[in-house]
Amino acid sequence: MKTNIFPAIKLTIVTLLFFCVVYPAVIWAIAQLAPNNGHGEVVTANGKKYYANIGQAFTEDRFFNSRPSAVDYNAAGSGGSNKGPSNPEYLAIVQARIDTFLMHNPGIDKKDIPVELVTASGSGLDPDISPKAALVQVKRVAAARKLSEEKITELVGSHIEKPLLGMFGPEKVNVLSLNLALEKL
Repeated sequence: MKTNIFPAIKLTIVTLLFFCVVYPAVIWAIAQLAPNNGHGEVVTANGKKYYANIGQAFTEDRFFNSRPSAVDYNAAGSGGSNKGPSNPEYLAIVQARIDTFLMHNPGIDKKDIPVELVTASGSGLDPDISPKAALVQVKRVAAARKLSEEKITELVGSHIEKPLLGMFGPEKVNVLSLNLALEKL
């Protein structure tokens, strides 16, 4: 019995020390090298602070819409809805989002709506959308702001972030930075 219990206790103590002290300290130290000491990318506009790496709710026609959030963009409660693709309640929510999108974006076919504009991300905090999701909203935003579609399309094009090293991840558009730039026009 001693041959099993004492090694198990030693292993437990070593594991606790590693995962409760050493590992968090190393991660904290690495975060200190990141911009803003690992506290996220803070953007100040109109006297308000925003986090560019956390999704924001934009629902007015004059703004580009963000990806929907299952947690109402609350970073303290990050998570998805945990409803499967065959759940009737989930399907009703997605259909309502599709109907709302089509109502605010006349002339767009249902098949042309990018999936990220009607489904929430796993964290519920995704700050980015695809270039296609931004471009499908150009007509609505241009009409609401009484600007040319070409000017809005050009603005979207200037906010497309390329993949890391040209190959890791998809192209994306940060909705907050795009909408802040839109306000400056």
